[in-house]
Amino acid sequence: MPGLVYSSDSDDNIGTSRGAKLFGRERPIHHVLGGGKVADVLLWRNRNVSAALLIGMTVIWFLFEVVEYNFVTLVCHLSITSLLVIFIWRTAAELFRLTPPTIPGIILHESTFKELASTVHKRCNYFLSRLLDSACGRDLPFFFLAIISLYILSVIGTYFSFLNLVYLGFLGLETLPFLYERFEEDVDRLAGKVSREIKRSYRKFDSQFLNKIPRGPVKEKTR
Repeated sequence: MPGLVYSSDSDDNIGTSRGAKLFGRERPIHHVLGGGKVADVLLWRNRNVSAALLIGMTVIWFLFEVVEYNFVTLVCHLSITSLLVIFIWRTAAELFRLTPPTIPGIILHESTFKELASTVHKRCNYFLSRLLDSACGRDLPFFFLAIISLYILSVIGTYFSFLNLVYLGFLGLETLPFLYERFEEDVDRLAGKVSREIKRSYRKFDSQFLNKIPRGPVKEKTR
């Protein structure tokens, strides 16, 4: 039976399962997340950028959810404020012979968006392929896990707005990989125990119910 959490995990050989990694991975968590700038941000290798993103998302969530700002109104007010600050700074610099503001030619680098889009594209394709394979009956544990997870997410979605879900998801991306890398051994050990219990329950359910379901003969396809 395909592993739900670990690639190789059996009740008879507990010692080997202790060294297994979460989701059966063999590479470090930094390489799994892409190994680039995005992984550095998620794992807080670049603390300034990670903190700035977290503070920025928190401010955006506060303005839209708590203050109930409108998006167009917020963009216009921020643009007006920025234009006024730059204009006053430039005028004061010319009058009092101060250093004028330096406007960068490129504020956001194109490579950052390409790397982020590439990482999201790979993860989405991998997740969709796993869903399709599980729907075809190739990975029943993942199939049931996906259904339960989507149902829980749908229930949560009835109590939270879209922005709240996005903010909670961003908090999870900013905190869970970092905490997992810090407490990796403890999480893997606990996940191994949970995985063995789930597999034991699945084998019992399979032997008592699934194997007793009558199946028709499988016809081979002829070309």
